[in-house]
Amino acid sequence: MDDLRRAAHLVEALRARAAATPDREALLFVGDPDDDASVRTLTYAGLDAEARRIGSFLAARCTPGERILLPFASATAFAASFFGCLYAGAVAVPVPVPGQYRHQRQRLRSIVKNAGIRTVLTDTESFPEVRDWATEQLGTADPVVVADDRELGDADTWTVPEIDGGTVALLQYTSGSTSEPKGVMVSHANLQDNIANLRGAFALDPSTRYGGWIPVYHDMGLMGLLLPGILLGNSAVLMSPTAFIRRPHQWLRLIHRYDIGFSAAPNFAYELCVNRITEAQTAGIDLSRWRFACSGSEPVRAATLRSFAERFAGIGLREDAVIACYGLAEATVFVSGTGPHRAPVTRVDTDQLERHAFRPVGPDDPGRDLVGCGAVQGLDLRVVDPENGRVRAPGEVGELWLRGPSVSSGYWQNEVATAAAFHGRTDDGETGFLRTGDLGTVHDGELYVTGRIKETLVLRGRNLYPQDIEYELRLQHPELKGCVGAAFTVPLADGSGEALVVTHEIRVRRDTDLVALTRGLRRTVSTEFGVHAAALLLLRPGVVRRTTSGKIQRAAMRRLFLDGELDPVHAFRDRDLPTGAEDEAGAA
Repeated sequence: MDDLRRAAHLVEALRARAAATPDREALLFVGDPDDDASVRTLTYAGLDAEARRIGSFLAARCTPGERILLPFASATAFAASFFGCLYAGAVAVPVPVPGQYRHQRQRLRSIVKNAGIRTVLTDTESFPEVRDWATEQLGTADPVVVADDRELGDADTWTVPEIDGGTVALLQYTSGSTSEPKGVMVSHANLQDNIANLRGAFALDPSTRYGGWIPVYHDMGLMGLLLPGILLGNSAVLMSPTAFIRRPHQWLRLIHRYDIGFSAAPNFAYELCVNRITEAQTAGIDLSRWRFACSGSEPVRAATLRSFAERFAGIGLREDAVIACYGLAEATVFVSGTGPHRAPVTRVDTDQLERHAFRPVGPDDPGRDLVGCGAVQGLDLRVVDPENGRVRAPGEVGELWLRGPSVSSGYWQNEVATAAAFHGRTDDGETGFLRTGDLGTVHDGELYVTGRIKETLVLRGRNLYPQDIEYELRLQHPELKGCVGAAFTVPLADGSGEALVVTHEIRVRRDTDLVALTRGLRRTVSTEFGVHAAALLLLRPGVVRRTTSGKIQRAAMRRLFLDGELDPVHAFRDRDLPTGAEDEAGAA
């Protein structure tokens, strides 16, 4: 851990690994955990050689600090190009391969514009799709270069770039709007500190393998799995996200087959495993050496952690292996984790939580179960009133503010957003804090995250959390099992306040009574939360917008609703709402 922090930059860190253990596996990209022929492998020496080859090409083509777009299907080809960017003193910009949907392709175009992209590296597998996207969106495919072409560049002509810890290593674009993406500037030193914090929080030893299915263009996949696996001296083992979604049991088989000790995924992935993996699919799997199954990147559900631990205890999964973590791209990725012990669950008074007070109650009392995310690692934390900058008293909920070596310097080419997010000042004069936009508190030394400021629903003077509403509907209505939803508010047409809108996907069966179901869903909202759902839309699977890691994009769904672009299979809507898709208003 100290060796990583002491390195001048990531290039020096990787070259040291390559010199010490040249033949050791640095990265494995697995097509099928049961098929050795599907595995692509890079040793440390091989990764260093590929990075030097690509780095020499980029150094001759680009200026220092130039941003390089990286849409890749293969994790091994991506890793070579990512480090190739660093070896050239360039800035990596990880992105997904252009998707089939218009908003995905437009978002990628906006990133190209914001970052000033002049070179796009991709692999042979993705080249046709990336070339077609570039021709359509950019008007030319000239910037697109196939990086796994071995004729490209010469490793022997590479020279060490003039970089240091403060040099920007990558732009991690957050899940902002399509038209105005925000690129977090992550430096070499940010990454070195954050990876060291991750290792320390979980007491990970040098033999730990990191692995999973999270895409490498996402901060959790790149900076939570791929880079720690490589830079801490052991290998990273990755599989395709598509393979996981299609066959969730392959994740568990990957853990077993490659002896992975640390893996991470959002809450929905653990739910998917519980709901879709059969007994037959777990045959031959032993999870007893899976030390950390970390849930993060979206709200962590206590019920999900319990269900996952219970469901797979029979194949060796330890109860204390299923843990919670918290992080965000603006702080590189990792902020806190429950470490080598069971994630604590605290039931709190819901009414008090609406008033920004954290009041534990008994396990049998009414309330909301919250999961502790461990102690904050290597960062200063303040719990602050977002309205006036006052540091909250113990037991009060506020915005989480962070300061320290893992925190980015800001957003690329966006001074306004940088000033708003990265220059937090408390009312007693402390400065330089990152305003996370997340709400939470510290209880018994554990960080508890309760929601997000922008997503908090303020209805009739009450503060409700959309994920609570969405979860309760799935809990009480099995017709919604395995699907996702988004709750948000919209202004009433007369300007008198806000109204609650609930959208949720459903797999419609022949015997599904949509009218009765919609009525029942609205009744659940009223009974459990004491508010009226002014609109409830049932949507086809795949319609609810999500980020690349599975987070619900409630702001995007709100825009689609207000623009009348949602086409529900069934809906209820009060007549005084300002807009929405044509439906049977008041039918349910």
